[in-house]
Amino acid sequence: MEDAIVSISTPLGKGAISIVRMSGKNCLEIALKVFHCKQKEIEPRYMYLGKLEIDKDSFEECLMVYFKAPYSYTGEDLVEFHIHGGILLAQKVVEICLKNGCRMAEAGEFSKRAFMNGKITLDKAEAIIGEINAETEGELKSSLKITNGKLAEKIEKEQEDLKMLLAEINVSFDYPENDYEEIVKEKVLSKIKEIKEQNDKIIELSKSGKYLKNGINVALVGKANVGKSSVLNALLGENRAIVTDIEGTTRDSLCERFFHKGMKINLIDTAGIRKTDDVVEKLGIEKSLQSIKNADIVLFVRDGSQKENREDSEIEDSVKDKKVINVINKTDKPRKLNKKDNEIEISALTEKNINLLKDKIVDDIIKFDIRSDALVLTNERHIQILEKCDEIMSEIFAISNESLDIIAMLVKKLWVELGKITGNTENEDIISLIFSKFCLGK
Repeated sequence: MEDAIVSISTPLGKGAISIVRMSGKNCLEIALKVFHCKQKEIEPRYMYLGKLEIDKDSFEECLMVYFKAPYSYTGEDLVEFHIHGGILLAQKVVEICLKNGCRMAEAGEFSKRAFMNGKITLDKAEAIIGEINAETEGELKSSLKITNGKLAEKIEKEQEDLKMLLAEINVSFDYPENDYEEIVKEKVLSKIKEIKEQNDKIIELSKSGKYLKNGINVALVGKANVGKSSVLNALLGENRAIVTDIEGTTRDSLCERFFHKGMKINLIDTAGIRKTDDVVEKLGIEKSLQSIKNADIVLFVRDGSQKENREDSEIEDSVKDKKVINVINKTDKPRKLNKKDNEIEISALTEKNINLLKDKIVDDIIKFDIRSDALVLTNERHIQILEKCDEIMSEIFAISNESLDIIAMLVKKLWVELGKITGNTENEDIISLIFSKFCLGK
């Protein structure tokens, strides 16, 4: 872990600056072999303007900053060169560092060293990946809560409570009186119940967490010529789907997305579902049915100016097992359609209530406020660990009539399982796997 590593820490490409980062023993010594400035003494956390040797006759004028251990991202001595942006230049600086005693960093090795040196917990490291890859406000807020220590703080508190319980259980073995054992057992069960209630709340909220990460899959369905493509265009705010008065215009699923309330909405405009002899249209209808199956919510678009017919009933039957919003389109014309459950009246032509429809899509799926302090997990590994903890706690309640030494075994098992989130009880193989998902230079 002490050897010096180097990598480019900014995306490869042309830009204002590129950053080449070194970390480990002797990295300042290596830097000063090739970087020259007027100052004789390099102080930590100061930017120094100087010249970096590219070869015998060439220099790059750049900035260098030094972070002294343990006050750095990795917890080790760390040096960064802030050079002009450019792929070849950045690669040349890396080559120079390699020639002077560094080795190439592995993917995620800077963050792995930060974890190994106690600068970040494992959940924070994974949340950093979430911040980098975040595409929506909701996903970013979820990751920021974890990098700010909210999850680690909760887990460490629960583990500390479990350690205190184990200590009390051990003391009870020295005082075998039945009354004392029952008092301790009652205290254990009470604390386990408290932890379980807290974890169950996070698990419940995190069921919707997948939507923060992957977005909400929304399928537009309806019979031909009710205005599905017009509704899609109105939701997107641009003309992406062909709109005509000819039935069967949409013969394939058209996938688009937009963002609303910090959420990504994956919109699928399906082919109009109807009986047809057209082979191509039939294939489109089959894809429509598959899109319905995979959708989180269905927008059943109906023409409000027409009465319901057999086709509407058949489509209604095909989506009966899904969460459905009945979108009553063409409200710029007199309404002839009967009132429907969970409906919203819109006009794709005049864009009446389009924003209300966007609100409804999000509100019907997301059952928490992403702007609140609620801890919502989007990392599947964290959720699976909490679910495993839930199983262990249920098992503790199931054997509550057993002796304390048996209960103690499960309490210890629970402590170990919780620690897998922050990494303080996780094995090296899992830790290496997690950090391998990072990009080079992070």
